[in-house]
Amino acid sequence: MKGKKHLALFPVMAGFFIMGFVDVVGVVTNYVKADYSGMTDSMASMISLSCFLWFLILSVPTGILMGRIGRKNTVLLSFIVTILAMVVPSVMDDFVGMVLAFAFLGIGNTLLQVSLNPLVSDVVSSNKLTGTLTLGQFIKAISSFLGPILVALCAGSMLGWKAIFPLYAIVTLLAAVWLFFTPLKSTVESSGAPSFRKTFSLFCDKHILLFFIGILAVVGMDVGIGVTLPKLLQQRCDLPLDKAGMGNSAYFFARMVAAFAGGLLLMKIPERRFYFFSVIVALCGLATIFFAESLALTIAGVVIFGAGLANLFSILFALSLKRVPQKANEVSSLLIMGVSGGALIPPILGMVTDFSHTQSAAVLVIFIVGLYLLALTRVIRSRVGQAARYYPRHL
Repeated sequence: MKGKKHLALFPVMAGFFIMGFVDVVGVVTNYVKADYSGMTDSMASMISLSCFLWFLILSVPTGILMGRIGRKNTVLLSFIVTILAMVVPSVMDDFVGMVLAFAFLGIGNTLLQVSLNPLVSDVVSSNKLTGTLTLGQFIKAISSFLGPILVALCAGSMLGWKAIFPLYAIVTLLAAVWLFFTPLKSTVESSGAPSFRKTFSLFCDKHILLFFIGILAVVGMDVGIGVTLPKLLQQRCDLPLDKAGMGNSAYFFARMVAAFAGGLLLMKIPERRFYFFSVIVALCGLATIFFAESLALTIAGVVIFGAGLANLFSILFALSLKRVPQKANEVSSLLIMGVSGGALIPPILGMVTDFSHTQSAAVLVIFIVGLYLLALTRVIRSRVGQAARYYPRHL
């Protein structure tokens, strides 16, 4: 039985690769802006808004749906919606079609992120959950790293950069077939079906609320740097878009390596120690990006920032699941609402850069957001690893 569970982990972890498709929004936003002359940063940020807003709207309903149809079926549904998203640009080849495509991608990714993390807990033991989720982030980082490279390669093809969409559709279809034919029984929560009331009652726990805001900050910083970096390299280093977009690959490569290392280290050392070290590294990276004047130093700062940010999401997620383990579905749906930080931060960055006419201002805003994660260290160092002593069971 243990061997079967280990085999089932492979198609589940493949879902993290599909999850990484959403990170292509940063480099795609810049290609869309280049396709339409006169488009401002604020207008282009509508693409990321249309994608990540759904995490705010659909996360809790997805948790309720997951309680009814199961975690595996919810993951499969997310794959179907993602395939639909990849088809839209072939039908509507304009800015509206691009916004609609990323809206569907956001819906699919919301379904996936809410259901996939709890599904991992069905195939691994509690003491390996943080490390496994971090390894999942490593797989997601591989996908994110490949995204800008594939877009650049597609840009030189007959179909142009939009050839990335049918490619992603094929990969998603293969992952869906693999998971569909994998026997996997999801755990049924003993506390009953999830509901809006049960889910939002988790905010009664101060730690869960603070972790939720932490997820908002982490994802907002992640998406924010993805959108800002190509424009920063164009402005600061006078690079063309195809080469400036490769800066995102350096960022995601650093995240990929750090997530792999973190997945191994978090199997052995406490999350709270690793968290503090990671936040300090991320802030040092942002400071380096802000003050850098050369391409080499800017990329060095990007790598440092990516390495620091890589494991923060999985640490906050795992600590929340451990705190209220009997409410895994509700915790997941609530925290994935925090991914809407990817919709909140980029429009702010767009307005700041339109006003200041410098991308360095966006880096400064991202740094300020990161200070919250540093303040959260005090909570992480408390006894958050323990299950919550109080929870309103009657809800």
